[in-house]
Amino acid sequence: MSTPLFKSQLQSLLLIQRGKVRDIYEVDDQHLLIVATDRISAFDVILSTPIPEKGAVLTALSNFWFNFTASTISNHLTDIALEDVLSDEGEYQQVQKRAVIVKKLKPLPIEAVVRGYLAGSGWKDYQNTGALCGITLPQGLQLAEQLPTPIYTPSSKADIGQHDENIDFSKTCALVGDDLAKQVREISLEIYTLARDYAATRGLIIADTKFEFGIDANDQLVLIDEVLTPDSSRFWPIDQYRKGISPPSFDKQFVRDYLETLDWNKKPPAPKLPSDIINKTAAKYREAQQQLIS
Repeated sequence: MSTPLFKSQLQSLLLIQRGKVRDIYEVDDQHLLIVATDRISAFDVILSTPIPEKGAVLTALSNFWFNFTASTISNHLTDIALEDVLSDEGEYQQVQKRAVIVKKLKPLPIEAVVRGYLAGSGWKDYQNTGALCGITLPQGLQLAEQLPTPIYTPSSKADIGQHDENIDFSKTCALVGDDLAKQVREISLEIYTLARDYAATRGLIIADTKFEFGIDANDQLVLIDEVLTPDSSRFWPIDQYRKGISPPSFDKQFVRDYLETLDWNKKPPAPKLPSDIINKTAAKYREAQQQLIS
């Protein structure tokens, strides 16, 4: 297993932003270089302990899904090779397999969340209100039950360390305009359905996911950021799925479960992770990649 990358250091490019996972650099006025590091967050706090190869897994999966959905919607990937941007061998080796050159676009101020199953915060919302983000659902649904049809539940984009907030469709219309809001909703549901059906052939359920979009110079909608990774989606193994229980997932659940056992207020600084939690989490990320695209 390679040495984990907590923070990229590319002196040849201007660093624009360090997010929870990704470091973003400016290549020129039309392109960015995005590095998926091995950082991991829980409860909106970036942990000091990285997960080896996590960034490479996220990059491989996103690139696969970007290509898979390319006939449905354009995306931010370019044909520019990493070695054409990073001439320094040390910098190239530092971020290979975890960096992509993308188009510089105007990101929309919303996250497009699609839910196909009742889980997570959606399950809590349903228990309290009988609805999911304001959308009334049939009575008597169980935890992890498949919804009658996938639903679109957008959220606002929060700053690092803050929580995203669910917003209703009218708020997305106010943020981006009626036509664009409708387009985002329709394409999000279409991408989810395509991916859900493919994943089922690989033994996985995509319970829910979130997409991000940008606008290009021609005001066309473009899929950006990451797509259908364990960080942005909830994957369940079909052979272990049962209604009424929370199925095992291919993400950082080991990390969340461990942190819940500690006397920690879920504010920085976060506790360090023990090696067994790191190794189990890394294995789950790799397993998701192998099952989907091997």
